[in-house]
Amino acid sequence: MIRLDVAWTWDGAPARPDECAAVVVRRAGGQLVVDIDAPFHGDPPPPAAAGELDGLWNHEVVELMLVGASGRYLELEVGPHGHSLAIALSGVRVREALLDLASVDVAISDGRWQARVTLDGRHVPPGVTAANAFAIHGIGTARRFLCAAPTRGERPDFHRLAEFVRIDDSALDA
Repeated sequence: MIRLDVAWTWDGAPARPDECAAVVVRRAGGQLVVDIDAPFHGDPPPPAAAGELDGLWNHEVVELMLVGASGRYLELEVGPHGHSLAIALSGVRVREALLDLASVDVAISDGRWQARVTLDGRHVPPGVTAANAFAIHGIGTARRFLCAAPTRGERPDFHRLAEFVRIDDSALDA
């Protein structure tokens, strides 16, 4: 199991305490299980029914990326209104496939939202070596881009894989 605490802005400043989120990831029974606990900022929901939604990063969202030894990686996006997206990438921003999620359960309560997402463990790139988690919220100039490991650079860029947290693949085993 790994825990990624989203507690930094994309450029390395500490996040405000009221915007920190946590993402816990583990393998269990052939599945990848992702648990999210995040503050609910009340951003407007996407203009689509809950379910798979491309472009979710344009809304309030928490994201997870797991990078395999070959450079292939998994991107998982989940929003507080039940929207989600899972993408297999063969290189930086090179989409290979959209992936089906086994389940997505989301609940908002007491100013926070929690989610549990499961997907087939075969979708996890072999030999995971790095991970990062992100949270995005806010509208217009109040938009905030937060990370577990800051990605720095000239602007927010969550695909700067070299900045991710280094992990051992076996840490994902429950």
